[in-house]
Amino acid sequence: MYLLCVILIVLASVLMCGIVLIQNSKGGGLAAGFASSNQIMGVRKTTDFLEKATWSLAALMVVISVIAAYALPTETAIMDVNPTKIENTLDVPVVEAPVAEEVAQ
Repeated sequence: MYLLCVILIVLASVLMCGIVLIQNSKGGGLAAGFASSNQIMGVRKTTDFLEKATWSLAALMVVISVIAAYALPTETAIMDVNPTKIENTLDVPVVEAPVAEEVAQ
């Protein structure tokens, strides 16, 4: 679930970068170049579409980020290890380290 959220956020951010680069704050940008009279959508409609797409992707990224924070793997799920099982699987005998002797002064 978390990985899916991360993939969706990356996809939405790449789309957002493309949409922001296409539009211009003054109403021009790449959308203004399509202003021919036989165009299906006018420049104003294209600008409205790009603005709505920007806001929609921003809202989608916020919602997916909240879901990803909820689905984030917790430390207990990662560290679900029983220490007695680990000790039982080891065949190496446990040897204590030698204690250093005190030097007389």
